Amino acid sequence: MGYELAIKVIECVLPVICVGLTGYLWVISGRKLDGAILTPIATDIATPCLIVSTLLKTQLEPEIFVSTAAASVVALALFALLGAPLIMALGLRVTTFLPAIAFPNAGNLGLPIALYAFGPPGLAHAVIFFALSSIANYTIGQAIISGRSNWRAILRMPLIYAVIVGAAAAYCRIPVPKALVDTLTLVGGMAVPLMLLLLGASLAKLSVPAINHALAASALRIGLGLVIGLLVAFVFGMRGIQRPAFILQCSMPSAVYTFLFAQRWNNQPEEVAGVVFVSTILSIASTPIILMSLLNQA
Repeated sequence: MGYELAIKVIECVLPVICVGLTGYLWVISGRKLDGAILTPIATDIATPCLIVSTLLKTQLEPEIFVSTAAASVVALALFALLGAPLIMALGLRVTTFLPAIAFPNAGNLGLPIALYAFGPPGLAHAVIFFALSSIANYTIGQAIISGRSNWRAILRMPLIYAVIVGAAAAYCRIPVPKALVDTLTLVGGMAVPLMLLLLGASLAKLSVPAINHALAASALRIGLGLVIGLLVAFVFGMRGIQRPAFILQCSMPSAVYTFLFAQRWNNQPEEVAGVVFVSTILSIASTPIILMSLLNQA
């Protein structure tokens, strides 16, 4: 049983590492991976299609959908509420480090790992968490870093409408032509490899100027995320695939967008880059351990 579980974990994590490493090696070899072009394709076209097609094919029960969404909101709030005093206790600047603690990489890493580990049902739960986390990061997270709010950004996020359309169609059991579902699935299939390639390319451009700060914040992101994920899953009485998919998302490393926002608003981007880089490296060891435990309990 232990051997089979270890093989399962390797099968889940290895494709993610290999594709991310491909993006990393591509960039450090001196070749270009144009994030300015590929990122909008991944986030504004491929990911919304992935969300709609996943929700249409999985068709979660309404109460399960609402449960995952509510649990995600609670978890994200706890990341921020508990993360802030812990960051201050470490002697770090809250406006710089809190977004990196509060918002996990639920897209580039969370979605592919959930898909390979738990299949389409797990991906559906991971998609819900990812969508809500992205909304919060683009609004609240960016407001923390910049000192100003940008709530209109929500209206410009295609994934918002993707969640609404996908959830409504799945909830109402609206028949969707197979050709349309196949098209959405085909376009959405670009999302996972593109996200991983862009993650690897982003890591290749980051540096770690203050290793002690980066290590402390990275351990806090993954450790606090795991504890809160376990707690919220217990409180909401999660069962089946919903529980491990949710906990996995909570324990992901820092989102790359926290660095992009810090860079955009000139809020110590080198420090945030260090957290993103170190937490992602740490997750190479932490994610298989967490995943093995979750699969063993599933």
